[in-house]
Amino acid sequence: MGGWVYILTNKRDGVLYIGVTADLAARMMQHRNGIGSAFCRRYGLKRLVYAEPHSDIAAAIVREKAMKAWKRVWKIELIETNNPHWDDLFERLV
Repeated sequence: MGGWVYILTNKRDGVLYIGVTADLAARMMQHRNGIGSAFCRRYGLKRLVYAEPHSDIAAAIVREKAMKAWKRVWKIELIETNNPHWDDLFERLV
């Protein structure tokens, strides 16, 4: 079973949240409906700015843990390299 590592934010250069899931579309609906993580609810994190597919969920989990340990500037660089305008990528999923 595959997996996804994803980054949510509330605005450009805002609060960042890194998560992992096997079903990105379903997980995004949870976040958007306020039933995702408490952290995301608290800061209004609903904008999907980065999504990275993995063929194996275990690999996705390893990558998520590594990315969570990164410096903030590295996370922003990753987002801006792949999504320079910080567009909400959710619309591309559905």
